[in-house]
Formats: sequence, C-alpha cells, structure tokens
Amino acid sequence: MGMLEGKKLLVTGVLMDSSIAFHVARLAQEEGAEVVLTSFGRTMKITQAIAKRLPVTPPIVELDVANQEDLDSLADRVREHVDHLDGVLHSIGFAPQGAFNFMEGTWEDASTALQISAYSLKALGVAALPLMAPGGSIVGLTFDAKFAWPVYDWMGVAKAAFEATNRYLARDLGPKGIRCNLVAAGPIRTTAAKSIPGFQHFEEVWDDRAPLGWDVNDPVPAAQACAALLSDWFPATTGEILHVDGGVHAMGQ
Repeated sequence: MGMLEGKKLLVTGVLMDSSIAFHVARLAQEEGAEVVLTSFGRTMKITQAIAKRLPVTPPIVELDVANQEDLDSLADRVREHVDHLDGVLHSIGFAPQGAFNFMEGTWEDASTALQISAYSLKALGVAALPLMAPGGSIVGLTFDAKFAWPVYDWMGVAKAAFEATNRYLARDLGPKGIRCNLVAAGPIRTTAAKSIPGFQHFEEVWDDRAPLGWDVNDPVPAAQACAALLSDWFPATTGEILHVDGGVHAMGQ
C-alpha cells in the first residue's frame, strides 16, 4: 500500500517534466493518490501535453490565482472530478522582470510578485477549503527567505511574505484539522528559474556550499519531501519549513 493510497490531491504548477510539481504529481500517483492538476490561459496546452507523461493522465481545471471568479468556482469545478481533497500543492510564483531590481522596481512590480507569489497561498487555501477533509495538508514551495539573495530582490520579499502567510494559514486552518507547511528547495533548473536573471549565480555556488552536495537538475528530493508532507506521516506538523537544499541553510559563509 502506497504512502498516499486513496488520497485525492490538487497539484498546481505542472509546466515541464523538470518541475518539482510534475514529480510531486508523479510520486503521488505512484503512491496511490488520485491527482487533479490546475493550469490557465496559454499554459493550459503545455500542461495538457506534460500531463500525458504522468503514469495516469489527470484531469486539469482552469485556475488563475489572480482571478477571483476562478477562485470562487474552484471547489465546484474540482468536485466534478473528485468528491473531496486530502491535499493541495501550491507551486505558483511570478514576478515581472522589474521586480528583479530591488532599488528600481516599482510598486506595480512588487505588488504583482506579492499577489501571485505570496497572497495566492491564502487565496488557494480558502478556495480549496470547501473540499478539504480534516487531516488534510497544504504544501507550498519556497526559496529560503531568511537572506537577501543576489538578484532575487522583490521576489525574495514575496517569498518572505509567502512564508509568513504559511504561518498564519497554519494558525487559522489548524482548528479545522488542516496542516500547512512549506518545502524550501535549493535551486532547481526549472522554467521558473530560467526567468530569473542571474540564476546561474546560484547554480555555480550551491553545490560547493552544500555539505551533501546539490544537483540543480534533480527535482526529485524536493518532490519527495512534498509527497511526505501531503501524506499522514506528519500529523502534528504545521507552520513548518522543511529545507531540502543539501544543507546550505545551516552553513555559514
């Protein structure tokens, strides 16, 4: 019997088979879960094509986290495929190019990054709540926001807000029996990463700083952590950030 046997999960952010979200969906299916994906707009066709590479091709529902109508109707549309949800993976992030220059970024740049990359965790949690069963789990993906990273700038600020949002969501959903946790992954060469100017800086130094080493082409360790948090193996853990970064978060300079 698989770790996620009988679970029904909503997975966002499947864009390429190199993405952490893709491997969460794959592992979830292999461990016995039923998976529903989300996508929207021009990326829908990409998600539809990539979804066929999963062990079972899952249904895909439209979800733009900046569109309140999408959020308000999400539960009803997901209910067409599953009768409830045991878990949700938040793998959503976006910032305009201007947000990657801290001093010159505009409020429009910053506010877009904050809405899509931080507030959306709360928005998705609320949207999925009517379907969430007690004992359910919301898991999000972050990039350790304790530091002022080179080139990350307003996206780093958004990730700090994302991590704070997780804590407040854990507080408010805990009484309903729902856990909220994050996985802080090291840099992975994904579609999102390629949109960050200077991302190669992280690639060049991370493996040297990680006591366990680090492979920027391997999203599986982070995906395994997400799958574990979506399972019943962490029943008393919420508001937590689990680092899957080769140990870099614990090292000095």
